[in-house]
Amino acid sequence: MKSDAEAIADLFEKVSLGAPEKAVGFVMWRVMHRYVREIDRCLKPLDLTHLQFTALALAAWMARTGEASTQSELARFSDIHPMQVSTVPRALEHKRMILRTPAADNALAKRVSITASGLDTLRDALPLVVDVQERLFGPEGRAGGSLLSLLLRISRKTAAE
Repeated sequence: MKSDAEAIADLFEKVSLGAPEKAVGFVMWRVMHRYVREIDRCLKPLDLTHLQFTALALAAWMARTGEASTQSELARFSDIHPMQVSTVPRALEHKRMILRTPAADNALAKRVSITASGLDTLRDALPLVVDVQERLFGPEGRAGGSLLSLLLRISRKTAAE
């Protein structure tokens, strides 16, 4: 009978990709968590987390047309779990960065509008986030860069499935 160590080594040799750094999912997971930690660190003085920043930025992005989005539209657009999209806007509303109002066509739905304070915070946050992205991903992560292009192709492919 094989020892536990031999059985474990055998498992990784025959069933897996080998070492964790040979698995793209594991490497992406590590990079994503490092990215989120860096964003959280740079946004701390603005009293924002990465997820709050993302929700605030998306709410502003979607409001470019002049109409506030619903929380469920934010969830679909961002691919963030709807439960998270319900708690994050509450926190942003408490910080007076957004307003949540009932949607006219659905009393259960909430429209999310960015406030002047939220827009000011976003003006301060965006350059900080861009700096982290440039520092971590370099030119490959910029618009038209090879890393961003690859990730966009993967994202579009998985969204279509």
